[in-house]
Amino acid sequence: MPARTPPARQPLPSVSPRPARPPTSPRAPAGRAVATASGRLPGMHIALATEPGDPQHPNEDYASVALPASGQGGALVLLDGVTPPEEDYGCVHGVPWFTARLGGAMLELSVSHRDMTLAEALAAAISRTADGHRDSCDLSHVRTPQATVIAARWSGVTVEHLVLSDSVLLLERADGSVDPVLDPRLDELPPAVRELRAAVRALPRGSAERAAAGREYGRAVEALRNAEGGFFTAAADPAVAARAVTGSTPRADVRSLTALSDGASRWVEVFREGSWADCVALVCGQGPQALIDRVRAAEAVDPACAAFPRGKARDDAAVIFVAP
Repeated sequence: MPARTPPARQPLPSVSPRPARPPTSPRAPAGRAVATASGRLPGMHIALATEPGDPQHPNEDYASVALPASGQGGALVLLDGVTPPEEDYGCVHGVPWFTARLGGAMLELSVSHRDMTLAEALAAAISRTADGHRDSCDLSHVRTPQATVIAARWSGVTVEHLVLSDSVLLLERADGSVDPVLDPRLDELPPAVRELRAAVRALPRGSAERAAAGREYGRAVEALRNAEGGFFTAAADPAVAARAVTGSTPRADVRSLTALSDGASRWVEVFREGSWADCVALVCGQGPQALIDRVRAAEAVDPACAAFPRGKARDDAAVIFVAP
């Protein structure tokens, strides 16, 4: 699978070495959600944080972890809701409503129905969510609420994973190496579409020319959404679950899992502040909120997106860390 790993940099001196156990997260300021927990299995640690890019707008990301009543294994789900256009998009509910319901259904199915694969659980969750607003909304609209998806499920034997679209799952191996699980299709758009994106970024931000070029680029991307030769997100069609990147790893080979929405993974992919291994070390050593804080600091230095071109100056960010 093509990697999105940026050019290597020297290790960051500010990243703390891996401690035996992650520290307790500090109290969260308004607008943030931070949680830590210990699972039933010895040595299991869970931490997560999520924060809106704009405190005046609802967070469209979803992050949650569940442990079954048996105490054996668990599952995590992270969704990054796709921000809709300002014009009508066929749904009266909105993206936060959609991600909460899709994420909740996916988490429940992943934990309660271990006989289902993660792809089957995602298909069932999409169907359940679609049924919840099929009578009131136009689910055929190309921008009906949708989201990227990360899911992982572990037992004493196996760690399963699923990734759909541009969120990232980092598997830390028992030897300390880090493997990013990526869905590369959004990075592999046709050359003509990538040229349109480059043209947009070359124009002055706020100009009429950039706005017009941005609309043209947006239309080109929309034509590839959930289409052959394009990329896929979870919306109303359960068939997209079969398009997800899936796999499994022996439990003994996995030290930790870190799930990132693209608002958090931009610390590596956009700002190039460190490698995937640096990212895991930071989250493990200082907690998920520390990574989001680093992202916010980098965004603040480049508010016009001139040095580091990106679709949003600030984006919703979500991070889940599990050491099962």
